[in-house]
Amino acid sequence: MSRTRDNWADAAETRVLDAALPLVAEHGWSAATVRRAAHAAGLSPGDMELLMPGGPRDLAALYARRLDHAMLDALAGLDPLGLKVRERIVRAVQARQDVAAEHEAATRRWAGFLALPTNLPLALRLQWDSADAVWRWAGDTATDENHYSKRAILSAILGSALIVRLSAGKAEADAYVQRRVGDVMAFEKWKAGLPKGDFAAQAAGMLGKLKYR
Repeated sequence: MSRTRDNWADAAETRVLDAALPLVAEHGWSAATVRRAAHAAGLSPGDMELLMPGGPRDLAALYARRLDHAMLDALAGLDPLGLKVRERIVRAVQARQDVAAEHEAATRRWAGFLALPTNLPLALRLQWDSADAVWRWAGDTATDENHYSKRAILSAILGSALIVRLSAGKAEADAYVQRRVGDVMAFEKWKAGLPKGDFAAQAAGMLGKLKYR
């Protein structure tokens, strides 16, 4: 029964998001968009309440997950083990920007929706999930404080890189990603060189934990 429900939910979410993407350019990530998309997808108000009780926030989260999956699909032909860690992260982040730009109008409104103060917790969670997807694809298996610090820093890069891509274009965004990922690698190298028990090492390790746990 659970599997049947999951299959129904997955298929319904796909239909709703497909119907919503052409609408959000005009109506934004709003309750009106959710209602129109639900109607176009053949869902009743009761179905939508079950499927997306959070309305626009749930729809925005669904779009973020689709972008993450599309990023991984775009990277499917690339062996990360054949690249240095820095290049793995750069390629993955650039792939994430590329798939987001495919629906530029929808992505612009999505970024604006997530920038609203009331949506900040959602934005942070979605950026964290995307950063986690990037690091896992890159082969990261850290379970200590490095797990948190890597994702915390990359979360910030993903958000700011998308803004650069939408405002200045691909070339500027790619250059920005190269610089910022270089900063991540330098930070991790610096942190790894600190003696265990050093206060700076402990503080560095807490960066992600304090914000995202």
